[in-house]
Amino acid sequence: MKNLILIRHAKSSWDAPLIDKDRPLSNRGIQDAHLVAAKAEQIFPKSYIVWSSTAQRARNTAYIFAENLSIPIDTISFRDDLYTFDEKTLEKIIKSCDNQFDNLILFGHNDAITNFVNTFGNRAVENVPTAGVVSISFDENDWKNIRKGKTDIVLFPRELKKYDPPLTGKPVY
Repeated sequence: MKNLILIRHAKSSWDAPLIDKDRPLSNRGIQDAHLVAAKAEQIFPKSYIVWSSTAQRARNTAYIFAENLSIPIDTISFRDDLYTFDEKTLEKIIKSCDNQFDNLILFGHNDAITNFVNTFGNRAVENVPTAGVVSISFDENDWKNIRKGKTDIVLFPRELKKYDPPLTGKPVY
C-alpha cells in the first residue's frame, strides 16, 4: 500500500516585485497553513518521506507544517523538479519515489496538484486551494505502478474556517 499526501503551497504574496519562484507567503497564507497543519496531524502517517518544491512559498508552507507536526527540517528534501505546474511531470516525480517509503508527503503547485488528484484519485475536486491537503491511497507496493487510487482525505482551509469538525478519516466537505 502506498499513500500520497499532496499539499498545495499556501497563498503567496504579490506585494513585492519578485520572480515567481521567490514569492513569499501572504499573511493569509501563513494563517491558513497553520490552521490546516494543526488539523493535519490527525491524518499524517507515523512514518513518511517529505518532498517540497524549492519555490519560496512551498518551502515556507513546508516549514509551517514541519513546525506544527514536529517534522525535522533537515529531513525535508527540497527539489527543483517539483517547481512544476504540469501533472505529467509531477506523476513522473512521484513514481520515482523509492519503494522503501510507503508514505510520501509532497508540497507543490497547481495546476499539477489538482490535475493529479483528478487523474489518480476517485473523487473529483474542482480545485485544490492554497494550503489544501489531499490524501490518496494506492493498492500497490511499487510507486512506479500507481494507477487510480482512493481519495481518503480532503482538507481545505475554507471548510475548516466554517466549522471545526473532528477528523474521522472521512473527507471534509
